[in-house]
Amino acid sequence: MSRFYLTTAIDYVNNRPHLGTAYEKIAADVIARYHRLAGDDVRFVMGNDEHSQNVFRRSTEVGLDPLVYCDRMEGEFRTVWAGLNISFDDFIRTTQPRHKAAVQAMVQQAFASGEIYEGLYEGWYCVSCEEFKPDKGLIDGQCPVHRTTPDWIKEKNYFFRLSKYRDALLEHYATHPDFVAPESRRNEMLRLLEGGLDDISVSRAGQAWGIPLPFALENVVYVWYDALINYAAAIGYGTDPTLFEHWWAQIGEPRRQVVHLVGKDITRFHCVVWPAMLMSAGLPLPTRIFGHGWVLFRGEKMSKSLGTVVDPLDAVEKFGPDPLRLFLSKEIVFGNDGDFSWDRFEEKYNADLANNLGNLVSRVTAMVDRYRQGHLRATLAAPQLAASGLAAATRWAQAFDDLAIDVGCAAVFQFVDRINEYIAIEAPWKLAKAGAAGDTAGNAALDVVLWNATEALRVAAVMLSPVMPAACDEIRRRLGDAPTGVPLLWAQDGQWRESGERFVVSGAALWPRLEPKETPVSEEIKPESAVPDQSQPPVSQWPLESRISIEDFMKVDLRVSTVLTAERVPNSKKLVKLTIDLGSEQRTLVAGIAEAYEADALVGRTVAIVANLKPAKLMGIESNGMILAASPDGGKPMLVAFDQPPAPGTRIR
Repeated sequence: MSRFYLTTAIDYVNNRPHLGTAYEKIAADVIARYHRLAGDDVRFVMGNDEHSQNVFRRSTEVGLDPLVYCDRMEGEFRTVWAGLNISFDDFIRTTQPRHKAAVQAMVQQAFASGEIYEGLYEGWYCVSCEEFKPDKGLIDGQCPVHRTTPDWIKEKNYFFRLSKYRDALLEHYATHPDFVAPESRRNEMLRLLEGGLDDISVSRAGQAWGIPLPFALENVVYVWYDALINYAAAIGYGTDPTLFEHWWAQIGEPRRQVVHLVGKDITRFHCVVWPAMLMSAGLPLPTRIFGHGWVLFRGEKMSKSLGTVVDPLDAVEKFGPDPLRLFLSKEIVFGNDGDFSWDRFEEKYNADLANNLGNLVSRVTAMVDRYRQGHLRATLAAPQLAASGLAAATRWAQAFDDLAIDVGCAAVFQFVDRINEYIAIEAPWKLAKAGAAGDTAGNAALDVVLWNATEALRVAAVMLSPVMPAACDEIRRRLGDAPTGVPLLWAQDGQWRESGERFVVSGAALWPRLEPKETPVSEEIKPESAVPDQSQPPVSQWPLESRISIEDFMKVDLRVSTVLTAERVPNSKKLVKLTIDLGSEQRTLVAGIAEAYEADALVGRTVAIVANLKPAKLMGIESNGMILAASPDGGKPMLVAFDQPPAPGTRIR
């Protein structure tokens, strides 16, 4: 069994966590859950950074002792992490005795070996970053992150001989090309190292809030030097040698990994300062440090001071944690910045969940319920579908091993599309109709299709479980693979099953489709002359003389159909070319629904069409029929849907 030790950056507690903070924790949780699924021995650590002067000032503002304030904020942070279903194994605070012991042990060792010395510091200091800033690190004299002018300070400090470790760090980067990722962060750190390093301050004078230097008690350890040591403190450095040996002291072994996940703005501390600190203590370096990008809101880094904060629990309250976890994991290239907007989030919710995965779960379980009363026995695997599942699992595992979680998510949804295609091609509704007419072969074929559709969907749910744990448990429950409380293991739960039986249950939509937002009603009071006469009945927009007879209506032949293929029409923002199954025939039609639906998400959907409409050419493509959709107030179209889709070709009356 491999050991996998994963950490995130610990958080200042001067404010509640926002969506940008939550992104890192969700990504780490997805990675930790994947490694548990893969069978690794995982330790996933998060925590709070409490010795910040910003935290001290905030506690003063609210009239609380700093430690009492930090205790309260721990509850706030844990509430958010519980709401997002974050499965950390340990939560460290820098005010805990174990952390203080680790910090003082590492500082004392560096001082005793001459790596820490006394000196004078003069320069810029950003209070919000709690970081000393060189002139070249400022933009127009301001901190580039907080857009504030740093303070010029001059004080007697203790310094760490960071400059001594430049060559050793360059050599480590050369011999360990995956040490810093993604490549853009690695290149940035290499340029920093090649330009030379300055010694850094490791103490602050005249402050009581912090961990005292063991050799100069009138000073406290500088908050960044203090904070970095949490990664070692959480696994016993300075307090529990056996635990530390288990997780860290032999990380050069092939089957032992230590991975730090941090934001791109703090990679210098983690990729240069922290490794040098470890070298000075005679300790191995982490396996990998990954500097992820920011979640932006309206193009800005999320910041309370900039007014660009999104509370992650707002999304959880409305949608539950899993849709947000999926959006952040799938829609942001891991390592790059990504923009969040409510419109985009709701658009992907409809496309990926309501219209695609959720619709597939509803269709499959409804068919098993209707045709086999929920009971299935195993059959042989459908070779092409099983091969698609294996290929998807291979891409998924490689992506997650490489920390490319967006690529891993895409691999699962490509397999979901393949399951939809399989159902459309095999047409179980036709097999059911043939079986009902006494066709024994049709009945047997239906058993094969239903088993393989449920099995493929079950495997997809196992792959997606690190991203959407609660939802995937529910999908498995509906497919007769109810969670038992025993952790999933890919080696057994991810394998295609060709024996046994299952009892499938259908249920309400997992992710009901979101309707377009209603335009708010104005609160303005209209003049009296504009108020309608309530004594008269309202005038109908369909006056009697304009209404059609039942005979005229019956001329319109409305039919149920299934989408077999879908692709966007080139050079058109609105049009999608569809191949549909009408039961007795297949047709091509063009529909103006591209603004509301991804083409891939349409495959396998049951839709309603006007079947006896004369052909018409749109963008040079002959369209034989019209798909039915509603467009409230001229907004994006919404397809007419069915609770339990009838067979293709069924007439709508």
